[in-house]
Amino acid sequence: MTGSGRRKPNLRSSVYQGSDGRWHGWVTMGVRPDGKPDRRHREGATETEVTRKVRELEGKRDAGKTSKPGRVPTVAQWMRTYVEEVAPQRVAQSTIDSTYRPKVERWIIPGLGGHRLDRLYPEHLYKFYGSLRREGLAPNTILQVHRVLSRALSIAVREELIGRNPCKLIDAPQREEPQNETLTAAEARALLALTAGRRNGTRWSVALALGFRQNEALGLRRSFVDLDKATIRVDWQIKRERYRHGCADPHACGERLHFYPCPPGCPKAKRVSGRKHTCWKPCPPGCTEHHDKCPRFCEPGCTRHAKACPQRKGGWKFTRPKGNRRRTVPIPVQLIAPLRQHFADQDAEREAGGAAWQDWDLVWCEPDGRPIDPHDDWNQWKALLAETGITKNARLHDARHTSGTLLGEQHVDMHVIQRILGHAQVSTTRIYTDPTDPLTREAADRIGRALWPDAG
Repeated sequence: MTGSGRRKPNLRSSVYQGSDGRWHGWVTMGVRPDGKPDRRHREGATETEVTRKVRELEGKRDAGKTSKPGRVPTVAQWMRTYVEEVAPQRVAQSTIDSTYRPKVERWIIPGLGGHRLDRLYPEHLYKFYGSLRREGLAPNTILQVHRVLSRALSIAVREELIGRNPCKLIDAPQREEPQNETLTAAEARALLALTAGRRNGTRWSVALALGFRQNEALGLRRSFVDLDKATIRVDWQIKRERYRHGCADPHACGERLHFYPCPPGCPKAKRVSGRKHTCWKPCPPGCTEHHDKCPRFCEPGCTRHAKACPQRKGGWKFTRPKGNRRRTVPIPVQLIAPLRQHFADQDAEREAGGAAWQDWDLVWCEPDGRPIDPHDDWNQWKALLAETGITKNARLHDARHTSGTLLGEQHVDMHVIQRILGHAQVSTTRIYTDPTDPLTREAADRIGRALWPDAG
């Protein structure tokens, strides 16, 4: 590296004083995609300052921590690229619509979007998460925000947009374990006695006995149930993706259908930190602003709404189970006869439905064969709890916790419970077991007898 009065046209680093009186440095970092040398510029008031900057850049180059040539995107630009182009390669669209995009648009971009990606530092994250806590966000929501951001930045490191992921340099926000309302064995038996013989009653038998996730149960197909071998293959689940445009000329607001954000000057926009605007009550005649709120006001032939778009995307879709953990689980012998009867009743419904029957090959479905809406499934669970007289505010997912707890009460090994529930780690399975099960109670009694042998 040498100093001179002019820039030398070679591939080595150079430092020189320009005609403006300031010192300039150029470092060859590699080769651009078009084959030309990738040379980066540094400048300063003194030769010593520029020399230091050049050597730092050379150190990053030699350590393989250089960023790609070109302007580094902002956090906002990269997060939108990640959500629209990168995440769909490995994440279900329904998860992107329900988790990723809301967290990016509602929290990450307003809080960090203005920072350049390579100038996002740990102190910015500490302040950001602190502001989320002060706004009253739940600890688990803050952790989800952190995970979405960290994953996006990890991809940015892989793409050589930045040299390190600042989320890896700080402690992740603490998680708060949710309060589970596990049913007792007596409550579970009462609920199953109530549903015995009812249409789709075996749906709840399988939920409490085998702990299927909701989407796994609603997406279970008859061809994966072998009553002769008494096994069920959990290879798929069903999800309903948000409808969105598929046509070449979507609405001027973009194919997110007024979800984020409104165009400049939109008279109906009441945007609050990225949320949907609420101008749909009432709509003026001829309104074409909304995807499903005001169809009766649309102009004839309008294709700006997702449910009317002839090339719409979305709807019911079979996907792999969570974590792609397919499994085969045994069916309790006591469930074989009820499932046979259920299939016989369903065959009768199919024959009576004729051409109106929609054959999805589902174990549990609507009277016309269509998939059961998850909201209707949830409402039915709550109605069954009320009808049974169970006062606990048990979530539908607590049926899965109940299954894990009841298996533990039967002295089933933790790793067997893990395989039945389809967990990736046994540590997750331990969360699904109630700490008051008989095994834990027996352990407490044993330590009690050891410490107080004369207490009776």
